[in-house]
Amino acid sequence: MSRFNNLEFGAAEHGEPRRETVRDEAFFLAEGLDRYQRGRYDEALRSYSRVLEHNPANAHAWCAQVRMLVELDELREAKLWADKALERFPTDPELLAAKAVCLARIGETAAALAFSDASVEERGDTPQVWLARGEVLLARGDSGAPYCFERALALRPRDWTLAWLAARIHAFHRRFALALAHARRAVELAPERAVAWLEVGRCEFALGLGGRARESFAQAAQLDSRLPGLHEAQALGEREKLSDRLLRRARALFS
Repeated sequence: MSRFNNLEFGAAEHGEPRRETVRDEAFFLAEGLDRYQRGRYDEALRSYSRVLEHNPANAHAWCAQVRMLVELDELREAKLWADKALERFPTDPELLAAKAVCLARIGETAAALAFSDASVEERGDTPQVWLARGEVLLARGDSGAPYCFERALALRPRDWTLAWLAARIHAFHRRFALALAHARRAVELAPERAVAWLEVGRCEFALGLGGRARESFAQAAQLDSRLPGLHEAQALGEREKLSDRLLRRARALFS
């Protein structure tokens, strides 16, 4: 019997009824989260769009779309989408927080703070609200930013995605030492996640730790060789390695 027959009829042979996958709202929500956690932000965006086809009143999917656009650096589009979402859900704390992130990243920090204030006032005591507030304060150079990140991570201390996101936020704002600390925490919590190793490597590379960065990129490649952004990061690491080798040779010739 071919493997296709096994796939098609294997369950029936064991007396088990075949179950069709129901591609409903819950399915696409789960698919979107999985794709996000594997660094496939464009694919996750499509999944969350499918959620809204099933249920346009799903505020979480609207918010997730804004976040995916931010991850894709489509900031103007993210801001537009946040505005559309807030027309439907004007007091949703996580949507208000997502809008604050959009504004912070395009440099409108005063407006970003106002939206962040509103998200907290709407009883938004969630990790995403506090991560967003931390980012807004980070963009403004406010000393209160660390408290917000600590508050976010304390709400779900075993959630690797929060440490990973905190790392990405700090890296975006070029706070690479802090970013690396959060990325390493993400790896501690989820060593099987390629995206966490990639973030560790990016931070190490930015801090001049080229050898360690290449090791982190290699670990990410073992876990997911098709991870978006990985090959570009590895290429940078190899170019730096070659430059270092040439520099050492030049010094040896003229020493």
